[in-house]
Amino acid sequence: MNTLESIREALPGYARDLQLNLGSVLTPAGAPGLSERQIWAVALAAASASRNPAHAAAAVMAMNNVYYRFLHLVGDEEYAKLPARLRMNVIGNPGIGKADFELLALAVSAINGCGSCVASHERQLRQHGLEREAVQSAVRIAATVHAAARVLESLGGERQAKAAA
Repeated sequence: MNTLESIREALPGYARDLQLNLGSVLTPAGAPGLSERQIWAVALAAASASRNPAHAAAAVMAMNNVYYRFLHLVGDEEYAKLPARLRMNVIGNPGIGKADFELLALAVSAINGCGSCVASHERQLRQHGLEREAVQSAVRIAATVHAAARVLESLGGERQAKAAA
């Protein structure tokens, strides 16, 4: 298992900003409004959404983000009137607090680029009493973790290509 420091060190020089951001956004000072548990839960969900081991929020949002992004992009309101017919039981009983699950779902939805889902989860978080700064902190964590995962994934491909050559 990689430690945060080993992940930061594995990032190449051109990703120095990501190295620095990983060192700050994953701290209470760098993620205002979030508890330490929420910070790490968002980081885990973001890592999951960035093709690392599955997590319930990342799994269900991967499906929902595609479906609801389609509804938004197709621009035909008749599709929205049709039942989704997709199982989403984990949303009703996520095994963690509803606000925390919404926080993870927001982070994953931001990574997956589903505007409808982002807006919906942001509204739910605000109704649960989270301040805008906390919501922003979660998205900053998701953005940083996702970018670092993509860089590391790219490096893995480069290493494989060099080994094959």
